[in-house]
Amino acid sequence: MKLSNFSATMFTGSLLLAAPLAHADTLDVHMSIPKDLTFLADSAKLMDKTLREMSGGDVGMQLYGSGELVPAGEILENVSSGAIPAGWSFLGQWGGKVPVAQIGATPFGAGPEALAAWLHVGGGLEIVQRGFDDLNIKVLACHITAPEPGGWFNKEINSVEDFNGLKMRMGGVGARVLNEFGASAQFMPAGEIYLALERGRIDATEFSLPIIDKDFGFNKIAKFQYYPGWHQPGSVDVLMINMDVWKGMSSGEQAMYEAACQVSLAWTLQYAPAAQTPQIEVFESGGTIVKTFPDEVLAELRVATERVLSAEAEKDPVYGEAYHSMKAFVASSGRWTGLQTIPAE
Repeated sequence: MKLSNFSATMFTGSLLLAAPLAHADTLDVHMSIPKDLTFLADSAKLMDKTLREMSGGDVGMQLYGSGELVPAGEILENVSSGAIPAGWSFLGQWGGKVPVAQIGATPFGAGPEALAAWLHVGGGLEIVQRGFDDLNIKVLACHITAPEPGGWFNKEINSVEDFNGLKMRMGGVGARVLNEFGASAQFMPAGEIYLALERGRIDATEFSLPIIDKDFGFNKIAKFQYYPGWHQPGSVDVLMINMDVWKGMSSGEQAMYEAACQVSLAWTLQYAPAAQTPQIEVFESGGTIVKTFPDEVLAELRVATERVLSAEAEKDPVYGEAYHSMKAFVASSGRWTGLQTIPAE
């Protein structure tokens, strides 16, 4: 995608006139989520803390929550143009504009550890970066989210026919898979989900982990929570830095950003798993019915997923390279994991 594909806005123009790309050595980072959001925003705060400790306070990030200065859906184009120096978001949010970004969450794909390894050891991030080069954006993968629930529903899902006519908030490729079964699934920014569900504009939603969903109160208006999160077994959030800003940093500053990014990513892998079960139990005590999708439903979703992903891989060569690279990496590490699995008692 060429930069010229983006339409300029008066808002962007005012930012260009009103603010420099970055002040001092503090990088202004505009997030697609509220900056006080549990876990998802905490990793960005940890990265800022690590940068300041590493640099003696000379380098850090000033975080702005969703909508504070830039609407969540306009972060990509504003970072690209240089109107803002940096943004923090779910990678898959930009799949409609940057096809390879769809790899940020792959249905029935890599789990958290495998996704992190593929990005940083298996060459995945280099492929993703090529998709952002024309946009003048440097991408750092600094957050991995554990497998998410399959979603919040106000009805039971007993067969794929139950998806027919369902209006659901879902991001990424998973939405297109559900739409294969007659659903109307589409992405919606975090701040809009609760009201849409409460007012009946959507019938169901997925968002994130239980410890995050609690802050949005989805359990107050949806009866069922389904597992597993077939649509997002692992997902990545990224720090996107305008390439001119990135190249304007010293090699030492760049090294600090990359190291602090790894600290943040490691924390997300360590923190998430144990924190979820207590919150699920809180949901259940409040009346939430926790269920798993029937095996037959998951089997049909898997078949549809393969069909959708194969078509996407054929349409865009960079996404195709990323998809096949990730599949091969997961298969290779999966055999090792399988050989080392100790049977349960």
